[in-house]
Amino acid sequence: MLSFFYTTVGSFFNTTMVILAVYAFLWGRLYLCPNGLEGAAASSSNDSKALGTMLNLFIIQLSLFMALPMIVENSLQNGFLQAIWHFMTMQLQLSSVFHTFSMGTHAHYFGRTILHGVAKYRPVGRGFVVQHESFAENYRLYARSHFVKAIELGLILSVYASHGPTEKSTFTFIALTISSWFLVVSWIVAPFLFNPLGFDWLKTVHDFDDFMNWIWFRGGVFTKAEESWEVWWHEEQDHLRTTGHWGKLVEVILDLRFFLFHYGAVYRLGITAGSRRIAIYWLSLICFSVILGVHVLISSAWDKWAARKHIYYRLVQFLIIILGTLALLALLKFTQFKLMDIITILLAFIPTGYGLILIAQVLRPILKPTWIWGRVVSLARLYDIMFGVIVLAPVAALSWMPGSMQTRILFNQAFSRGLWISRIVTAKKPKAHL
Repeated sequence: MLSFFYTTVGSFFNTTMVILAVYAFLWGRLYLCPNGLEGAAASSSNDSKALGTMLNLFIIQLSLFMALPMIVENSLQNGFLQAIWHFMTMQLQLSSVFHTFSMGTHAHYFGRTILHGVAKYRPVGRGFVVQHESFAENYRLYARSHFVKAIELGLILSVYASHGPTEKSTFTFIALTISSWFLVVSWIVAPFLFNPLGFDWLKTVHDFDDFMNWIWFRGGVFTKAEESWEVWWHEEQDHLRTTGHWGKLVEVILDLRFFLFHYGAVYRLGITAGSRRIAIYWLSLICFSVILGVHVLISSAWDKWAARKHIYYRLVQFLIIILGTLALLALLKFTQFKLMDIITILLAFIPTGYGLILIAQVLRPILKPTWIWGRVVSLARLYDIMFGVIVLAPVAALSWMPGSMQTRILFNQAFSRGLWISRIVTAKKPKAHL
């Protein structure tokens, strides 16, 4: 009932609790999956059916109560039937996608303010936009609040779909995850769905080039975040400078959740032969440390030799490729290692590396005077490139559809009133008659 008051603290609290409930549910299922506890809990078909029924009821109740304030308000002003018709029209205009996206904005910044302070105004995109926003600009605004979190939840759902015991029943799996998948898709696609010419192929290609230039531009003292990724990345950590010791401690504890991917995935490798010994987990951490060492070696060679002694840098790359190939062939020949295990290793190591980056950001005052901080920045740049490519991939796929479809959905009411949308969006002025 707190959602009745849109602009009060109760609405923000309600939204934050909804998002936290999704996080707790998905991370809880992921924790039970590698331990085998969920298999025991789902051994009874009645339990699985009851779980699916309960979650269906939860989704229906949650959707109704989130939309109830709007329906009640419109009923008081225009009548019940008109309010229902207005609600159905809003669904056709993809208002649910925008509402889900704005929930992520409210939950992210409200939770950060409670944990670290430093409250300030954050736009939620409610204005009437007639100008195309570049991909780099959307990434700067929504990377930490939406894109990274959507990738995290999507990765959990993918792992759960491939390794969870209840996915044996398609209906149960869909019932358990459909609302979460809708949240993931909304958080990734919404900034481009409501962006004029967001699915135009030429715009997408130019946006990707602009994004890569922004990523690799180092800038100088007076460089702004709109010009350099490195400046933006440091500005995104401003809340950690003013937070207290308890805020940093809670931040580190929350970042440790990414190590759960490592723990769950390492025991799925074929090389383990089904063993559950703790020594396998520690051995995987040693392998992860070796991979980090290789990254540090390549970064150091780039800083030292890439500009003047380029042949040395290429030699280091060549030796690393040769040694890596020999190690892979040895694993395939003398152990039970399979090529599909490479994907499992990526599922284990990539989240672990991102968790280490987040922890390093908390420990910035300690690490910045050392050589480690430079390696953290270079690794974080690679992760943001990966996140950008993952987010841009569905946008590039949707860019093959006719661009008029997205424009028609975005400016439906304006089309019905006979406005010249093409001239507004492309900023073309009518030529004066001579």
